This record gives sequence, C-alpha cells and structure tokens, in this order.
Amino acid sequence: MAKIGYARVSTADQSLDLQKNALLGAGCSRIFEDHGISGTHSRRRGLDSTLRALRRGDILVVWRLDRLGRSLRHLISVIDKLQRRGVAFLSLTENIDTLSAGGRLIFHIFAAIAEFERSLIRERTKAGIEAARARGKCLGRRRSLTTDQCFEIREAMNTGSSIEEVARRYNVHPRTVARGIGRLKHG
Repeated sequence: MAKIGYARVSTADQSLDLQKNALLGAGCSRIFEDHGISGTHSRRRGLDSTLRALRRGDILVVWRLDRLGRSLRHLISVIDKLQRRGVAFLSLTENIDTLSAGGRLIFHIFAAIAEFERSLIRERTKAGIEAARARGKCLGRRRSLTTDQCFEIREAMNTGSSIEEVARRYNVHPRTVARGIGRLKHG
C-alpha cells in the first residue's frame, strides 16, 4: 500500500512547497504535480499521471479537496472511480479518509448533494423548455429545409430525381432530404 500525493497550483507564480511538505509529512512516497493549471480543467498532465500510477490498495492524498478539482461533480467522479479500482482517498485539510467510516459518510453526503444539484438543474431545464414552448418559442437548431422546399423535393423525387441529386441541389445530406420528406408525412 503506497500513499501517492497530488499537488496543484493555479498560477505560475504560486509555490507548491506548502502542499508538497504536507504530502511528504503524510507519508507520500511519490508526489505528482500540476503547476499553473486551473482546477476547472479535468484533463491535467500531473493528475492523469497520478491516476495511472495508483494501484489497488494505494491511497491518493491531496492537501485540500479543491486541489483535485473545483467541481463537486468532477471530484465525486474521480473518487468514485478510485474506489471501484480499490484505491482509497485522503484529503488532509478536510480530514476526509475513505478508509474510515466517517470519511466514506462525508464522501457519500457530497455525492448525494451533487446528485441533488444535477436533479435540480434537470428540473429547471425541463421547466424552462416547457415554458418556452408554451410561449410559442421554437426550440433547437433551425431546420435545413423549409416546408416549401420539402414539398419541392417530394415533387422532384416523384418525377424521377434521386435523393442524392436532390440533396446536391439543396446542398444538404441525403438523410436531411429523407427527414424532410418524412416530416411532410407526419406533420
């Protein structure tokens, strides 16, 4: 069982010394780092190397949760993947240790809060879409072919033009032509 540390600072003028000293003091045998990289980036060279180095039974140690990531969703995703691989997690400042019952509880509370937040966002989005439709707002991308063009296309195909010829004439993909004709049948 190895303790592997990860340290990150957001700007080039910040120092990693405080974090590295704390990680060494916690018994980390290796420390990976990202220097001058925001926590909002989920793809980070140092973090990616850290995650690849971790093996079953290892412990990922960070000085503070926000060093791993700024987004609760990203933090939970990373920690959940680690747990499925048999890797524990330890945050020194918040004293979250997934090897302990209390640490797992805190982690699950964070996960529940993140799931609640996702559900609220989904509900607000759905309500917003319904309200916009009720006001007569047309949602989504503008259609490539107008209804009049779809009628013209149907006539052209009834007189012998192929779907590929019609698609070239209207500068669209043949699937767009097929959807347009289908829209006339169902709409």
